[in-house]
Amino acid sequence: MITVTEATATAGALRRLSEAGVSIWLDDLSRRRIESGNLAELIETKHVVGVTTNPSIFQAAIGSGEGYEEQLADLATRGVTVDEAVRMMTTADVRAAADVLRPVYEATGGRDGWVSIEVDPRLAHDTRATVAEARQLAWLVDRPNVMIKIPATKAGLPAITEVIGAGISVNVTLIFSLERYREVMDAYLAGLEKAQAAGLGLSDIHSVASFFVSRVDSEIDKRLTLLGTDEALALKGKAALANARLAYEAYENVFAGDRFTALAGARANTQRPLWASTGVKDPAFRDTLYVEELVAPGTVNTMPEATLNAAADHGDVQGDTVTGGYAQARADLAAVERLGISYDEVVEQLEQEGVAKFEVAWQDLLDAVTKSLDSKGVDGE
Repeated sequence: MITVTEATATAGALRRLSEAGVSIWLDDLSRRRIESGNLAELIETKHVVGVTTNPSIFQAAIGSGEGYEEQLADLATRGVTVDEAVRMMTTADVRAAADVLRPVYEATGGRDGWVSIEVDPRLAHDTRATVAEARQLAWLVDRPNVMIKIPATKAGLPAITEVIGAGISVNVTLIFSLERYREVMDAYLAGLEKAQAAGLGLSDIHSVASFFVSRVDSEIDKRLTLLGTDEALALKGKAALANARLAYEAYENVFAGDRFTALAGARANTQRPLWASTGVKDPAFRDTLYVEELVAPGTVNTMPEATLNAAADHGDVQGDTVTGGYAQARADLAAVERLGISYDEVVEQLEQEGVAKFEVAWQDLLDAVTKSLDSKGVDGE
């Protein structure tokens, strides 16, 4: 029998998460989700206040063909290239989702209500092309509540500064390391300074920094399992949370510093940490682990629908689970290092794999759309 206290902890978990200062975003999008009213329903019933997309999400949505048949036929008739066809479909979905979320954007003064769309992942190591693509995407979507996703590669850092400096809001993605996260925050502040120098208002420029979670545990726990000692096995499931908590500590330090304080006087916004890759991969862990253990004010948690539903059904949200844990987080990562698992090696590998996975998903999407265009009697190349 579930007690009243237990029922309150579970049924109201998403509400409690929101009240604790965590913005709940959905890590998924499809035309069917928009047109069926499902996205609007999630906003109404599950406290969803934003949407993130990535190449894998679009590959799954458009690759299925569901809801895209008429537009594909029109694009085939026009004889567009496959790259243009993909961009027309993805930006149409993001534009429609942004319209659904526009009331949230207005009600929160621009804090939430955002939809993110990523630059072509094949440009991840080309700064100039990334900037040009970001400008094009912002123009194509043409909504105030769109964020352009730029990967946190070395080439992505100056692109972030340029795009923010042009007044375009940015979701920085594929952040795995604390060092790279500090560089991302620096790039954001440099962008705000550039925008200010150009005479742009700062209050309408927003950004989130997507710090990936579960993939860190997946890689480190694999190595801990291979070691097989009691000490190693006891550390499973701890590295990703430790990494994220130390990222939040870095966020607190940077945005309490003099550099941002000067910008805040011009109504600049902080660049909020966004917990990404929050679907639990290891069945031995609670499926709500990366929701319950990463509660902190001023953050975003973007969840795949399965995680959102799990949190709504049996999540146990008990307030801030981040800010008191910095010393333990440092100890956990140090313990992993002492076992011979290199943090720097792991996060570098994860960044490379993250870019590569999105490139593969994008190519799969291009191939699927090419096949669809060809089937309608038009060469999609």
